[in-house]
Amino acid sequence: MFANKALKIFSICVLVGVTVITGLWFLQKQDKKPVSEKPAEKTYAPSKPQLVIDYNELEKDEQLQSVTKDRKTKYGLEEGVDIIVRSDESFKIGDTTVSMRESQDKMRLKSGDIIENDINSKKGASNKIINEFGIYVVQPGDNLWDIHFKLLKDYFNHKGISISQVADEPDRSGYSSGMGKLLKFSEHTVCIYNLKKAKLDVNINLISPLNKIIVYNMNEIFTLLDCIDYSKVNKVEFDGETLWIPAEQ
Repeated sequence: MFANKALKIFSICVLVGVTVITGLWFLQKQDKKPVSEKPAEKTYAPSKPQLVIDYNELEKDEQLQSVTKDRKTKYGLEEGVDIIVRSDESFKIGDTTVSMRESQDKMRLKSGDIIENDINSKKGASNKIINEFGIYVVQPGDNLWDIHFKLLKDYFNHKGISISQVADEPDRSGYSSGMGKLLKFSEHTVCIYNLKKAKLDVNINLISPLNKIIVYNMNEIFTLLDCIDYSKVNKVEFDGETLWIPAEQ
């Protein structure tokens, strides 16, 4: 009888133990947080490729001709520049493709500006000001003076002002004409890009046909030209660095 009683107690203890263990296991399972899945790797959409203005295709690409004509018309230009490229585009001449954004930064550094890019600011990048640049491809027989004069004649013709072929020459006393002073000043406002060396050229007097290009910042050049009254152009003064425009009376 004692043995039966002991067996019964033992059975109850085993049952209680199993119940407790089962309960603890169930509670532990309930409280245990599911293992989080491995975070998905970030994916980046490829940036939109820059539009390439291909000078090599200018004579046969009708769409490119149309774009170029529209952009030139905006400034009243015909022969002063070959193509106009936005700062968010690239251009190609021969086998060389040049990013206008990188060239713009080089030009700003050349002029002493501080370049500051916030790589974490997408909003800032989207609101970045877009500038336009006139590109003239140097041809055999070209010189810097005549290249600039061609641009000025285009501009004034658009304004309905006919410019003499000798308007840039000194007067009888040997003094520079107003056009001559504008041309001297323009030498300080443009950049020469060496296609062969893929960099800005420091010597603006040495230009090579098809190997170098003249780059005009259209916004700066035409902001200046719009301030000039041609009837007073001969009163313009240039001291080697600064162009002085006579104030209106």
